[in-house]
Amino acid sequence: MSIKTIEDIQVAGKRVFVRVDFNVPMKGGAISDDSRIVAALPTIRYLAKQGAKVMLCSHLGRPKGKPNPEFSLSPVANDLAVKLGTPVTFINECIGVSVEMAVKAMSDGGVALLENVRFHEGEEKNDPEFAKALAANTDVYVNDAFGSAHRAHASTEGITKHVDTCVGGFLLQKELEYLGSKTEKPERPFVVILGGAKVSDKITVIDALLEKADSILIGGAMAYTFRLALGGKVGNSLSEPDKVDVAKAALEKAKAKGVEFLLPVDNLVCDALDFKGGLLGKTQIVEGDIPDGWEGVDIGPKTIELYKKTVEGAKTVLWNGPMGIFEIIDSSGGTFAIAEAVAKADCVSIIGGGDSVKAVKRSGFSEQVSFMSTGGGASLEFLEGKELPGVIALDQKDS
Repeated sequence: MSIKTIEDIQVAGKRVFVRVDFNVPMKGGAISDDSRIVAALPTIRYLAKQGAKVMLCSHLGRPKGKPNPEFSLSPVANDLAVKLGTPVTFINECIGVSVEMAVKAMSDGGVALLENVRFHEGEEKNDPEFAKALAANTDVYVNDAFGSAHRAHASTEGITKHVDTCVGGFLLQKELEYLGSKTEKPERPFVVILGGAKVSDKITVIDALLEKADSILIGGAMAYTFRLALGGKVGNSLSEPDKVDVAKAALEKAKAKGVEFLLPVDNLVCDALDFKGGLLGKTQIVEGDIPDGWEGVDIGPKTIELYKKTVEGAKTVLWNGPMGIFEIIDSSGGTFAIAEAVAKADCVSIIGGGDSVKAVKRSGFSEQVSFMSTGGGASLEFLEGKELPGVIALDQKDS
């Protein structure tokens, strides 16, 4: 599908409601990772330069439908003003008279940020009256919040029923291009790297990607479920014994499709794990079965070399999910080594949101990959082939 974008319409002098994703992590009232704000800047700058009155709307955290100062977007307004180099008006509501008055007072090219849309329970319920209230001061609706596009909420889907012109921003367009067309018709070899804890979270993605990939490399705790499926032992490692049949079916499908499906040949294991304290007990590298009393926390050196070799020959790489517990320095080696290999490969490299983005940033190679998605759940659902409510609600280009 091909959506209309902000470049397809006139916005000068118009009141433009932009759904952004400013759901940023905060520590002690300060923003600890501003990547989602940075990702929205091209759209905001373009609209302001074109002379639009720009109203930004986002959620932050889970305030459960009630105002809560802990989840106020006020600190984001201050950060955004610094990044844009222009004032950003913070409006302490997202609907009602205060918004109406603030929008009337705005000059062309002005930027305002509305308060957390989830301070109203109508947002997550996609309440039609609340959606209508959001649209009350709007001529044009822009969705640039890919990370929330898989949810049919009032600010992502409901509002579009009350605004005549509904288009995508630059970030949404880029997400659809990289996660869509660049994986639909990838330059080959197309290598997919999948990690994370659960096979059950990713099985539909694995199923969809088996139709397109040349190689799939498995890491993280989900690898231990696959090992169980092959009759191996995983000690105390995190695994899903009830998903062994699902893992077996994926292995059989890979074989039938001629897709190379690589599992770790060795693992870093430990006899004690303190995640909160960031500590591992005794560690060792084991090949094959993991002994009782030990749990896998990262891929081992032989697996790293095997995976690096596959990545080096790729022309397109899609990576979703870390190779191990990268948050602990002693079990971050596999994830960071793969991040380096992906960054240095001569390929289109797509990092599929969530923990993968966090890991690549921490590895120091984030500037060297082609694209990092801002969507966790949204990127997975899109890769599964699901239609995203926040995308299909937008105006389509004539085919």
